[in-house]
Amino acid sequence: ATHDRIRLARNPWIGSQVNVAIARILLAEKMRIGVDILDVDENAQWAALASGDLDACLEVWPSGHRADIADYVARGRVENGGTLGPIGRIGWYVPTYLLARYPALETWDGLANPLLIAELRTPETGTSGRFLAGDPSWTQYDRDIVKNLHLDLQIVFSGSEAATLQELDAAYQRRAAILFYLWTPHAAFARYDLTEVALPPYSDACYAMAAPGGIACEYPTDFLFKAFWPGLRQTNPRAYALLSRFTYSTKDQINLAGDVYFEHKHTEDVARAWVDANEGVWRAWIGG
Repeated sequence: ATHDRIRLARNPWIGSQVNVAIARILLAEKMRIGVDILDVDENAQWAALASGDLDACLEVWPSGHRADIADYVARGRVENGGTLGPIGRIGWYVPTYLLARYPALETWDGLANPLLIAELRTPETGTSGRFLAGDPSWTQYDRDIVKNLHLDLQIVFSGSEAATLQELDAAYQRRAAILFYLWTPHAAFARYDLTEVALPPYSDACYAMAAPGGIACEYPTDFLFKAFWPGLRQTNPRAYALLSRFTYSTKDQINLAGDVYFEHKHTEDVARAWVDANEGVWRAWIGG
């Protein structure tokens, strides 16, 4: 049996919300397919995708879901719907203006400079420089990386994404030194010129040392992908075709997220503006 409705997972971050808003407009208004949007935790959605209670999730960050991918995707219980387009990178970032003062900051070796450490100090960190982490619940290995690379840095948690951005904005206004945990695609890149500090290259062997605290390399690159209920191809082939082809760039998502986060525009309005401006892109997704 074919279905004329589709259920999309919407996760609690801007990128996911923008993806779903664009997909809803195309499915509902251009293809006349009904859309139900379910707000769901990214960890809770796997069982629902396997059972058919959800038809699709449009943005999975693989590094945070290795066990789910092994359990659901590798075993055929959830279908890999192809890459979304944006390439995700968690990393250590600085405002690009800092590289004029410390050119060696392109790599982590530059963090050994005592003058830079002095600039990164806060009353809280004493003689050490501050590394600003975010929410303690996020996947992060910065404490281990600092220890294993013998850097004179102390980890301080801002507590949230919003708090980190407030700190970044304050530092940026003063052209001050700040070193912090962030990821791309992120709205911040629409407003600030930021550079990732290159850590030693990622390897599977490096991450195999996670349990004993042995990580001393960069975070893995995340090729964001879509996840589908395996029955979607049969029950709603038109929706399946559109969502399989749905793809845009890292820069697209950064700009859309920037409009939502900094310009305080509604997700729906930002998505509609993208659809209006990119008919040449999505026409091919809809097909004949």
